[in-house]
Amino acid sequence: MISFNDLSLAFGSQVLYENVSVNINTKDRIGLIGRNGTGKSTLFSLINNELEPDSGNIAIPKNYSIGTVKQVLEFTKDFLLEEACLGLRPDQQYDEWRVEKLLTGLGFSDEDFYKDPKSFSGGYQIRLNLVKVLAGEPDMLLLDEPTNYLDLPSMRWLQGFLKNWPGEFILITHDRHFMDAVTNHSMIIHRGKLRKLKGSSIDLMGKIEEEEDIHEKTRANQEKKEKKTQAFIDTFRYKANFARLVQSRIKTLEKSQKLTKLDDIQTLDFAFNSAPFQAKSMMKIKDVFFSYSEDGPELVKKFSLEISSTDRICIIGKNGVGKSTLLRLLSGHLKPTSGEITSHSAVEMGYFGQTNISTLYADHTIEEELASSMPVAYRERVRTVAGVMMFSGDLALKKIKVLSGGEKSRVLLGKILLKPTNLLLLDEPTHHLDMDSCDELVEAIENFKGASVIVTHDESFLHLLAQKLIVFSDKGIRIFHGTYQDFLNKGGF
Repeated sequence: MISFNDLSLAFGSQVLYENVSVNINTKDRIGLIGRNGTGKSTLFSLINNELEPDSGNIAIPKNYSIGTVKQVLEFTKDFLLEEACLGLRPDQQYDEWRVEKLLTGLGFSDEDFYKDPKSFSGGYQIRLNLVKVLAGEPDMLLLDEPTNYLDLPSMRWLQGFLKNWPGEFILITHDRHFMDAVTNHSMIIHRGKLRKLKGSSIDLMGKIEEEEDIHEKTRANQEKKEKKTQAFIDTFRYKANFARLVQSRIKTLEKSQKLTKLDDIQTLDFAFNSAPFQAKSMMKIKDVFFSYSEDGPELVKKFSLEISSTDRICIIGKNGVGKSTLLRLLSGHLKPTSGEITSHSAVEMGYFGQTNISTLYADHTIEEELASSMPVAYRERVRTVAGVMMFSGDLALKKIKVLSGGEKSRVLLGKILLKPTNLLLLDEPTHHLDMDSCDELVEAIENFKGASVIVTHDESFLHLLAQKLIVFSDKGIRIFHGTYQDFLNKGGF
């Protein structure tokens, strides 16, 4: 059992935790939720003794091992399998089969086992770090957004693995569907407190919303009663025959415990700016082929599709098969090797790409970067969108170069909001967003008066949004007409 005892931590004026006490018990599988910036990853740093709390402590049993997936990529071996075997416990150091099973489950092929770890993409290198942690079979796993670099088959494998995990784990993820499938408890960092509850994240949020609703109603009723009491005191204070009643009311006011008004919590609350589109067909893709070089593999092969003005399409498949490439072709950032992509003249695209964060100008302020996306930069409109993206007031003057990945993602979304669009092309838009922001994004897409094409591995997104699927598989690319649940019911991949 791990115990948080009167734990407090603040960075300057920002209080992350205040007198927090929570126990993590044997076989607890905990989903940790909270808005970006509330201290989820910081809590992992405290458990790993990488940070010291301002007060209180975390009690960890002797010889209790904790495994954390490192984002730092440092490899010392020449082959993938050798590197992965470094994670094995001393008594299992010759059990390569354990590592091979983990590598295969997370999408590595037999041929990959003898490749240089440094030759893989950043996402696959993070997977390798995950394998090294899982191979060590620690008592507790600390998993910070482990699904960010996984495709759907690998996510399904990890989901099954975690369901059978014999120890404890704490999981941070924006994917509510994945979290609630593998956890038995939920924990939230909220208003400087740490709350834990048996059940799903939805159960926990519902409990907090109910409690805060009761708190506000009780506080409002208390204020009404206090105003009436104060009015009585003010009216009869100087009338001798009411002196005892007045003194009684004064004592009642002095003894009453004031309920404070709960501060409003800032959230993403936005809508995409829809541009009018009268026609039915937005884009036609006919017999498109694409490869990055003449002798390279064809990532897109003989692909045809017509996108209508009301389509909501999700693109799914393994990593590296060409999903992002297809979206870049649709956006015009790449040209087909052969075939045609034609758009209606009235189409206005809003494109959110995985690599677009690098296109932000580092020395711009947030306000300047948002304004750069507009033909005429109206300061009032830019400041409004900055506020919607949670950069109100002086926060809009922060430089792009000091922002986190999540903050940069919000800037990119803000640039799309400033431009009237009728076709959204979104590549993994949930990366770096917290669960509540993902919920707001889903609602904004649902209410968008236009078409959307989305690359995502987030099964919550797929269940809520997909009306048609573009499926990348070993057999090529196919169109599936139906919801994601329909796709699963018919066998999935």
